[in-house]
Amino acid sequence: MPKDTSSRPPAPDFTLPGGRLVNGHFERQTYSLSAHRGRPLVLAFYPGDDTPVCTRQMCSYTNHLEQFATLDAEVWGISPQDVDSHENFARSKKITLPLLADTDRAVARSFGVTAPLIGVRRSVFVIDAAGSLSWQHTALLGTTFQPVAALVTQLSLLKTRSR
Repeated sequence: MPKDTSSRPPAPDFTLPGGRLVNGHFERQTYSLSAHRGRPLVLAFYPGDDTPVCTRQMCSYTNHLEQFATLDAEVWGISPQDVDSHENFARSKKITLPLLADTDRAVARSFGVTAPLIGVRRSVFVIDAAGSLSWQHTALLGTTFQPVAALVTQLSLLKTRSR
């Protein structure tokens, strides 16, 4: 029997262009939150491609994608840069998770993570299979990011609650 998620707010739906590095080829496509329903999703908002903390964060998540896959979850990175920038970033750092282009910051605004000067606050959202917000963390300064272990814990809790 499915777990009642009515107490959790739905995540704002969106559709964004993006791409992911697959076997050395950057595959561009459109990503839609509503089309992803049925599996948990980690959305990682980050301020910019090729910046020190963002690079460490996206590389860390890429290096542990198998842990997310074990929990039937995907990770998408979202930042204000365009898809060409994401392709260069993915190729130079071997990032294989999807990188989505929120160039007008509309999606970041809908999630409440825009900020003066930096544009987007480093934030992570765990969305359950029904499309509801399950957990979130927004950094005050953005000089650190949520480690893989913290996200895996939240996804594990989500899996436990859905039983």
